[in-house]
Amino acid sequence: MAVPKRKTSPSRRNMRRSHDALTATQYQECPNCGELKLPHNVCASCGHYNGREVVQKTEA
Repeated sequence: MAVPKRKTSPSRRNMRRSHDALTATQYQECPNCGELKLPHNVCASCGHYNGREVVQKTEA
């Protein structure tokens, strides 16, 4: 059975975990209405994607 010869130091352990941090969600402005939206997603407020309307929004 494989057993570590030495205890892993906190520094080495933390260096190994340096890539595990969560990144903040990146938003960008919709070029049509100016609302914030996720990249590569249809705008929730106006229904535009890539310069054209793909979802028709009904006024409620």
